[in-house]
Amino acid sequence: MTGTSRFTASAVVGGLALLCTSVATRAQVPVNGADSDGLRPVTRLVSLASGSLQGIVQDEKGAPVNGALVSALGATTSTATTDRTGRFVMVTLLPGPYFVRAHLSGFMASRGQYIEVRPSSRTSSSIALRHVGTDSAANYRVLAAGTASDPEPAQPASEVASAANDDHGETAWRLRHARRGILRDATVPDDIITVDTPDVNAFEPASFLGQGFGSAARLAGNFLTDTVFSGQVNLLTTGSFDNPQQLFTVDSMSRGVAYLSVSAPAGGSADWTVRGALTQGDIASWIVAGSYTTRVQARHRYDIGMSYATQRYGGGNPAALRDVTDGSRNAGALYGFDTFAITPSVSLTYGSRYARYDYLESRGLISPRAALTITPADHFRVSALVSSRAVAPGAEEFLPPGDTGIWLPPQRTFSSLADAQPLRAERATHVEMEIERDLGAGSTVSFRAFHQRVDDQLVTLFGVQLPDGPATTLGHYFLGNSGNFDATGWSAGVHAAIARRVHASVEYSLAHANWTSGGDLAYILVVAPSAVRLGSDRIQDVSTSVETEVPETSTRVLVLYRLSNGFARADAPGQPPGERPGFDGRFDVQVRQSLPFMNFSNARWEMLLAVHNFFRESSADQSIYDELLVVHPPKRVVGGLTLRF
Repeated sequence: MTGTSRFTASAVVGGLALLCTSVATRAQVPVNGADSDGLRPVTRLVSLASGSLQGIVQDEKGAPVNGALVSALGATTSTATTDRTGRFVMVTLLPGPYFVRAHLSGFMASRGQYIEVRPSSRTSSSIALRHVGTDSAANYRVLAAGTASDPEPAQPASEVASAANDDHGETAWRLRHARRGILRDATVPDDIITVDTPDVNAFEPASFLGQGFGSAARLAGNFLTDTVFSGQVNLLTTGSFDNPQQLFTVDSMSRGVAYLSVSAPAGGSADWTVRGALTQGDIASWIVAGSYTTRVQARHRYDIGMSYATQRYGGGNPAALRDVTDGSRNAGALYGFDTFAITPSVSLTYGSRYARYDYLESRGLISPRAALTITPADHFRVSALVSSRAVAPGAEEFLPPGDTGIWLPPQRTFSSLADAQPLRAERATHVEMEIERDLGAGSTVSFRAFHQRVDDQLVTLFGVQLPDGPATTLGHYFLGNSGNFDATGWSAGVHAAIARRVHASVEYSLAHANWTSGGDLAYILVVAPSAVRLGSDRIQDVSTSVETEVPETSTRVLVLYRLSNGFARADAPGQPPGERPGFDGRFDVQVRQSLPFMNFSNARWEMLLAVHNFFRESSADQSIYDELLVVHPPKRVVGGLTLRF
């Protein structure tokens, strides 16, 4: 990265940090699996162990190729450059299949190959590149541009390459973009191939415009031909249901979603990604997001991005229209984080997120964080975190999903539980310490202690009947604030490969909270007594994940399950306020089936089916009650096709 780029990125991160109202510090190992905020979620299930990919790039004679760019496109996007021996290494890759290719000026692009990266293991690959002008390319013929009157005998591609002497030069660009004849071979006319040398002592407007246009076209052509793009297209259908009978009704799968993601390297040290999704119906909505992330091991690693989403409701539910003046809601977010390697064993991650919601009285919300990581010995980490997090009611409809989430635009409407009171944001201050130890063979154990102070804890209610009001449907929910609390707790977790194809993790947590009443407590007592917390509260929680892959059928399965005694449930008649309903659970099941018979070129098709009743994506330093105080969340089903390229 140039000095100007580093200065600009540092200025952006520094400007966001100045907006913070508190300074934070937490330990964080800078890994590729960080979330969009640059920090690994503390309440999320421990991610599976990463793998690595190594290999060698050789030419047609078996000699090593130096300086070739190798790209791996799959669960993550990674690139590497070969050394003088032709070798390359990519580390911290998420397990799964990757499409691997090599590129270098003067060589024909290699044929792509699919390589499976296994957790906690190193996969090897050999890639062959062939010089432009070898016998395999000598028989290629250049098609006519359609402007020559007497075409000469066809010109071998080797001669064209020799004349160009650079596969990325202007002559090569003109050859690639010449208008092609359909049924005849001919030489490209000399007036297209010839590049005139301008006279610096003469100025001709026509020549100046022509050169300017040619330069712009050349830059655009080089960008499109030289950049290694990767992406994903999802064509999905989604819906909600409460019981199996509703799954087969017409309205259960009533929304179509289109999603597009495009990524590419930004120079040799960073990647940029642009994503977007939209849907239409009684709720017309869309979301778009962009990010810029540096990936090389440098003293500063930046993670910068933004997102914007809008939702417009055209239905007839009066509750959905109650808090919306023009029928729409809009939300945007901007974040910037910097991971500063103070020493090889000490790193600091700091930054902030700023979000703006047009339906709140206090529209701007600032969420600063800072993290400190110390590695006193190999495979042993000590970390600390301090953060201040502001969460808007309904924010889950507008924010991009986490690592295991599926990209969906705003799908549901919401309104305040108390008709006369506006929606208020939840604010949480979080402090924690964590110790992690790698045991080898992809196994890691961790222990964490934390303290939280939360004001205006949010409560989300589905399927409730308000007095003198309409009942909510699967696509609408009410929001309220149940009060404030202080909580202290700890958690212990382990993740490992329990079989060659099965990876699992489990985490147990215990927390004690002391509540003070406030907010919309009187309203919540009427419609959902189990969501009320009074005095002291003791929460036990077990979170598990299981991921497996069947290579024979190209099938991947991910199962998340959480069991807790703190979940609020639909209350039975006569249940006393605040009485615990007992243990309850939430789940998320995702099945991805590759469709190899539909693959072409470097594209890969997958079929996706997911069913879950989790309401919120797990995120770093979230309130321990965010998911627990969601009453009667409906099950959501998502199905469709995914194209990866």
